[in-house]
Amino acid sequence: MTKLAYILAASHSGSTLLSMLLGAHPQIATIGEMKLSAKAMGDLDRYRCSCGSLIQECAFWRQVREGMADRGFAFDLACAGTDYREIDSRYARRLLAASHKGRLFEYVRDAALGLSPVWRSQLPEVHRRNSALAATVARITGTKVIVDSSKSPLRLKYLLRNSELDVKVIRLIRDGRAVALTYMDPANFADAEDPNKRAGGMGGDRAKERLTMTQAAYEWRRCMEEAKHVLRSLNKSQWIEVHYENLCEDTDNTLWRLFEFLDLVPQKRIKDYRSVEQHVIGNGMRLDTTSEIRLDERWRAVLTDDELKVFNRIAGKLNLQYGYM
Repeated sequence: MTKLAYILAASHSGSTLLSMLLGAHPQIATIGEMKLSAKAMGDLDRYRCSCGSLIQECAFWRQVREGMADRGFAFDLACAGTDYREIDSRYARRLLAASHKGRLFEYVRDAALGLSPVWRSQLPEVHRRNSALAATVARITGTKVIVDSSKSPLRLKYLLRNSELDVKVIRLIRDGRAVALTYMDPANFADAEDPNKRAGGMGGDRAKERLTMTQAAYEWRRCMEEAKHVLRSLNKSQWIEVHYENLCEDTDNTLWRLFEFLDLVPQKRIKDYRSVEQHVIGNGMRLDTTSEIRLDERWRAVLTDDELKVFNRIAGKLNLQYGYM
């Protein structure tokens, strides 16, 4: 059984930074988002691994393909088969598109999914592919814990049902106003510092992904509510809460807590996480070169009073519950 540390968060909450900081421990490895969505990565012939290589030419990912083949799986990043939502059934995909809304809703969803023969046949295969990928990465890197920064509550629900994975959850929280800004302009506030390395290393302004503040506030609130629902089904010993701001301002103590939670020796951590070879998929900051950890609170200077009023109307009460004044 492979130990999997799952980062549960709204997107752009610092999950890639956290996964790379954790991956600098010699007993932890991460490939970032293990759901490996080709749609999210875009043009795989131009997408770059965090090591800087084109991902299709990366030696590490070649080892992953070979390791998966040894376990009986044909592995292709274009259709990795590790995303529970990419099922060959329109009916199942529609059911899986809905947010995680609590125990009763999930009971109904499971019952409806059970009516799909495609879902019943493919779910065990997706389970096997996820556990095989985690075990393959652990073998290649010689590590005990694999970090998955996929963030999705629904994905976590199914990973928890995978009998070949020992899942621990890291609940990562960031001020909703900062997250909303990243949704409004992801290229400038949630990607690599070098514009040429944005969008997976292909460059571009990501204009089609931009949301209004109204949309951004609702999206952040939805993500937070989903996470809250899935955590209610877990024993407190299975998860730990971390704030992005503490990770940036008190990095050593925050990581110490996390390493102890994962039953690892905190002192073995390598502080210069950029000095450790990592092969991460996810946020563009993985392609930056600086090891400096800076708290990003640009929202304070960028968001207008009117935008803040919109956020507070939609999500301010929830933001306050998490300690953000």
